[in-house]
Amino acid sequence: MTYIGRFAPSPSGPLHFGSLVAALGSYFQARSQHGQWLVRIEDLDPPREMPGAASAILRTLEAYQLEWDGEIVYQSQRHSLYQQQINAWLSQGDAYYCRCTRKQIKQTGGFYSGTCRELKIQDSHGCAIRLKMHHPVYQFDDQRHGVIAIPNPLADEDFIIKRRDGLFAYNLAVVLDDIAQGVTEVVRGADLIEPTGRQISLYKLLNQPCVSYLHLPLALDEHGQKLSKQNHATAIDDSNPRPALIAAMNFLGFDIPKQVLQATLGEILQWGIENWQICQLPDTLEITPRFSNESR
Repeated sequence: MTYIGRFAPSPSGPLHFGSLVAALGSYFQARSQHGQWLVRIEDLDPPREMPGAASAILRTLEAYQLEWDGEIVYQSQRHSLYQQQINAWLSQGDAYYCRCTRKQIKQTGGFYSGTCRELKIQDSHGCAIRLKMHHPVYQFDDQRHGVIAIPNPLADEDFIIKRRDGLFAYNLAVVLDDIAQGVTEVVRGADLIEPTGRQISLYKLLNQPCVSYLHLPLALDEHGQKLSKQNHATAIDDSNPRPALIAAMNFLGFDIPKQVLQATLGEILQWGIENWQICQLPDTLEITPRFSNESR
């Protein structure tokens, strides 16, 4: 089977060091398998998007010579497909309208208990749509970290597939898109371990073969917080990509020879493809990057 991987950033800001790590990890894994590497813009949440961020992300990938295969897919152009699947589940009784607010759920322990599951609510106004959990997943196999357990309350929960504000949920869109694009393995940051069980349950409900998963360590700042756009992580430099590229490769466990450090960007990437091994990845799921003189 042909390997198909992907990098799927959200356009809530420019790429930072943590997102470069995710891009490189998925890129090296795909290219080392002689597979395809796709790019998808996950623009599901307009209120959180930064104007021009999607184009800026693509320019950054080009500056770092991370060449993708095929056309860019934008989730904002796929709403009708998401709604079609939701409508099918509603008509089959596999999904239902839910009036419960986040505050109410928090007051009852923080996990949704199925309050609206059998109420057969017909008025969708002010409601989220939840999917009945038919296939709870309590653990999954990660390519680097082995068996990862998922807490029972979370695994058993009927989760939201369309929000109260009318926006489609990440778990729904990512699985439908990965299936449509033929993705065979998902390589991403460890911050997305938690929803993995829900996504596997969707594959089961849809009678589709599940992808394999590889979760990369999260890059933390000096305060122990995840480098993220929400935490105002610094954008990586498009005009001088070498330092961040080398630092990200070191973060991913490469021991780069001095002669390779002096090579062109394309040659460094090719060396990375030829020497990539999953076993080189750190055991830990969170790391504070250390930048060497060569990477600055």
